[in-house]
Amino acid sequence: MKDIAPRPSFAGPLRKAPFPSPEALARSHIDIQLAAQNVGDLRSFMAILDEDDVGLSVCAGGFTKDAESEARTQEKRKVTLVDLDRLFDLWVEYCRKLEETARRRLPLRPIHFLAPAS
Repeated sequence: MKDIAPRPSFAGPLRKAPFPSPEALARSHIDIQLAAQNVGDLRSFMAILDEDDVGLSVCAGGFTKDAESEARTQEKRKVTLVDLDRLFDLWVEYCRKLEETARRRLPLRPIHFLAPAS
């Protein structure tokens, strides 16, 4: 991984995007934020991406609609937006494939409950 670029910003929702392949992540830039990401933050992050790079923006606060639209309309720069819900979904999907030391970094356990009858 080439870059980790944390920056603060503001509020919004997220689109579901396919997660990049391991080969794509090998030449990726990662942007991690706690507050929501707006379009200006996303454009600043995309400015460091080359045409063959992949951008992975992880933001616990979500993304504004403008930021989502900007990521969707990129033709040359591939950016995947990951909010907190998507991060947990990815963790659940892939955690069994990780080594034990990697799984200990985010020790989550499933909680089972009865769903209401439909």
